[in-house]
Amino acid sequence: MPTNAGRRALNSGCPGSSASEVAPAPKPVSGASVGPPVPLEVLRGKRAALYFAAVAIVLGLPLWWKTTETYRAPLPYSQISGLNALQLRLMVPVTVVFTRESVPLDDQEKLPFTVVHEREIPLKYKMKIKCRFQKAYRKALDHEEEALSLGSVQEAEAMLAEPQEQAEGSLTVYVISEHSSLLPQDMMSYIGPKRTAVVRGIMHREAFNIVGHRLIQVAQAMSLTKDVLAAALADHLPEDKWSSDKRRPLKSSLGYEITFSLLNPDPKSHDVHWDIEGAVQRYVQPFLNALSAAGNFSVDSQILYYAALGVNPRFDPASSSYYLAMHSLPHVINPVESRLGSSTASLYPVLNFLLYVPELAHTPLYIQDKDGAPVATNAFHSPRWGGIMVYNVDPKAYNVSELPVRVEVDMVRVMEVFLAQLRLLFGIAQPQLPPKCLLSGPNGEGLMTWELDRLLWARSVENLATATTTLTSLAQLLGKISNIVIKDDVASEVYRAVAAVQKAAEELASGHLASAFVSSQEAVTSSERAFFDPSLLHLLYFPDDQKFAIYIPLFLPMAVPILLSLVKIFLETHKSWKKPEKID
Repeated sequence: MPTNAGRRALNSGCPGSSASEVAPAPKPVSGASVGPPVPLEVLRGKRAALYFAAVAIVLGLPLWWKTTETYRAPLPYSQISGLNALQLRLMVPVTVVFTRESVPLDDQEKLPFTVVHEREIPLKYKMKIKCRFQKAYRKALDHEEEALSLGSVQEAEAMLAEPQEQAEGSLTVYVISEHSSLLPQDMMSYIGPKRTAVVRGIMHREAFNIVGHRLIQVAQAMSLTKDVLAAALADHLPEDKWSSDKRRPLKSSLGYEITFSLLNPDPKSHDVHWDIEGAVQRYVQPFLNALSAAGNFSVDSQILYYAALGVNPRFDPASSSYYLAMHSLPHVINPVESRLGSSTASLYPVLNFLLYVPELAHTPLYIQDKDGAPVATNAFHSPRWGGIMVYNVDPKAYNVSELPVRVEVDMVRVMEVFLAQLRLLFGIAQPQLPPKCLLSGPNGEGLMTWELDRLLWARSVENLATATTTLTSLAQLLGKISNIVIKDDVASEVYRAVAAVQKAAEELASGHLASAFVSSQEAVTSSERAFFDPSLLHLLYFPDDQKFAIYIPLFLPMAVPILLSLVKIFLETHKSWKKPEKID
């Protein structure tokens, strides 16, 4: 039986009861949702996260990018790439002077006029080189006719000497009668010590063509040939017959240091005396003064005692003498070079000329060539290093005096050898003369004027090739490694080098050899100064992996909370935008 409490509970759930009724819960309306209000602290957190993210992205990231970027000044990459296709035109101005009976009268009436002869020098090099001879034909003046009618060519040259020297790189060729006694009858041309030459004319209807062919042969011998340019570009040409060690002269430089050394390995037996100071003043200094346009020179000397060659000579029983075979000569230089000590503190190339007086136990000592015959000069030279001469003491000196024997060095004989080696080291070799051509000997300076011009031609081409290669390598390096800083001073040197190369090419095409050589030197100096600038060292800057290793510990603790807050805000916002499902 139910109790009273149970009845009240049952009655309260029945309709029509007297107890107070509970209102039914409202039904949810389809398409609408009303959530609880968002606390103020949550809104503040969301706003703070958004503000931090905005500041980091809008302000912090660009500021960090700008302050950590690598400064790279703009460079003329297009102009540098264009230097590889540069075509050099080397113009040689040639003034051709015709005497009265050198060519037929009909041809003389055509004077003056100009003829241009251009040819390409075949070299396996990316830079095309063309040689252009601009021949200006004219009649001889009265004083020139008088000088060329003298009995000898030396007298004519003395009379034709003008008070004002000719421009560097220019030539003057005098065409004389084919029956003139100015030259020996068996000679067709003559090359003098200055920038002048003499060629025989001919009475023929094709006189200009025949004489013009002779003129080109003489002008090429006095200016530019394939061998001269190939020797100058030996470092830039593929390894072939032109770039052998025997054909490599000294590289172009702003200065050179020349050291004369006397090696006395046996001072107990030989008391050697040499007047090196007087010999330099009489023989070497005039040659260097004539060569001063190619660079600056400094000369010093030293005497080294107990300095042996480092190679044991072999004894020849047939001649009772000692000899050094040709294959052992390269082993002579290294032991001696360590004693010289001149190249360690020098900024310029050093030329070493060694006079070696062999010890008494190895006297006399001779140098043999590849055929086993003694070398006439008893000397040899090494390309781009210098030369060594062996000076034997007269055997009669040992019979008339006690040890040590006083030895007076014949400096004339020694300097003849050293000057010949010095010419070879600078690439000043004998020209390839045309048939029946008489070559004058050098003057007291030991250097003919047109030989200096030929050296400047070669040095100018070499400098342009070196500057072009340096600039191209620098542009490739900077383009490949993007985190190398390019400062403004480096960029200015590059611009200066490019401008100097272009100016030198223009001056060469105009026949201005002196200014072209100066511009080519400036191009090499500026290009190497830019290439070897210390700021371009890649090891001074951090690579990308080291940068990340530094920045991640700094930015990661700050970035993680901001990123997590942004992700949370995004998810909540996305959830609030999502429409709830309809409930019936």
